Amino acid sequence: MPGNTETGDHLRSAVLLKRNDLLNYEELLRIVRLAVAMGMNKLRLTGGEPLVRRGVMDFIGELGEIDGLDEIRLTTNGVLLHDNAQQLYEAGVRNINISLDTMMPERFAEITGRDLYERVWQGIETAIETGFRIKLNVVAMRGINDDEFKAFGELALARPLQVRFIEFMPMGEKSTWEKKRFISAEEILACLAPLGELAAIGRSHLEGPARMYSLTAPDGRTGRVGVISPISHHFCDQCNRLRLTSEGKLRSCLLHNLESDLKELIRSGCSDEEIKGMIRETILKKPKGHTLADDLSQSDRPTCVGQMSQIGG
Repeated sequence: MPGNTETGDHLRSAVLLKRNDLLNYEELLRIVRLAVAMGMNKLRLTGGEPLVRRGVMDFIGELGEIDGLDEIRLTTNGVLLHDNAQQLYEAGVRNINISLDTMMPERFAEITGRDLYERVWQGIETAIETGFRIKLNVVAMRGINDDEFKAFGELALARPLQVRFIEFMPMGEKSTWEKKRFISAEEILACLAPLGELAAIGRSHLEGPARMYSLTAPDGRTGRVGVISPISHHFCDQCNRLRLTSEGKLRSCLLHNLESDLKELIRSGCSDEEIKGMIRETILKKPKGHTLADDLSQSDRPTCVGQMSQIGG
């Protein structure tokens, strides 16, 4: 969450929502069932941090019973992963994305505002032992963690997980984004090149936005790394995702402010067909692409006002 620049507190500046502002689990399940009936077969739980929500394990269990929903994936900061890994696996989750921008405990505390690095690393170790397919998401920031790219590459060679570097995106009215912090995907790959041979891996449209590479070290070790480049290398024409916020807003583009209000529709007593109609309308209005690169050539400030902690990554 965006921190309070005066106090350094990451929570004091946040506007916390009331329980009634959020979709309840019954409403969420109704929307998911209808979306699956329309052809959706893959779901990702993200946030904010999904594991802090009370009753989330029962909710995931109910999601797993929906016929036609083939995959339930989770994106987490890892803080609560050690305690919940076994339950997640038993509920049918097999793929976990873990956000980790540094492997230095002191730097972790500076970036997140919380001294919880060891707990996150314990969660990663537990997830590996449990048998999850793991992707580490690293937001690349010049002057903050660019000196660790090789270390993350070495981690991909040493452990059974993928490391994916994400270009720093300008999001939110109070964003800490600065143009000088931006590092392009090509620069990131250049930093990894000394570790060994990078070979592009072909992908299907179902595999998400990352461009993946196999990394082969001179000693024969292999691993996988990837780059997600929404600014330097658009993948909008390959995007097939919808995002439903905890407040019930449906977005067809992470980097566009256009939203449909499913919560208002549901609480007005609508029919299932009306919900399907709004989902269909949102898809049909999906923009051809975002304009971040053009916008940022004219201004240093973000044009997408939503916070990642509210929209979901």
